[in-house]
Amino acid sequence: MNDLGKNIRLLRRQKGWSQEDTARQLDISVPAFSKIETGVTDINLSRLEQIARLFELSTTSLLSYGIAQPDSNDEIIVRIFEQIRQRELELADLQKKVIELYEELRKRNDNHNRPRSQRIV
Repeated sequence: MNDLGKNIRLLRRQKGWSQEDTARQLDISVPAFSKIETGVTDINLSRLEQIARLFELSTTSLLSYGIAQPDSNDEIIVRIFEQIRQRELELADLQKKVIELYEELRKRNDNHNRPRSQRIV
């Protein structure tokens, strides 16, 4: 997908519009709009201006919209899930260490409570 198509898709999603909603506002078919969004078809200057007006942006702003922004929402979500997975693994390791320390303390306490003759050295 080209950058312009990504920008249009991002803007559409931010508005909460479906492809059908947006296509209707542009007075084009849903397949035609889908091709614009996916970068399958190039758009002419008048269509570009129409889309910019729809999103209340200048043509230049529409063309450069995604440049200063991080990755798409889907990519951000994937990164967040990966970070969560890493934290879960770290948490599991910490839980294992706590259990091991608890068992060690319990053994020491059991040994300490035994008569001297029965203590394990």
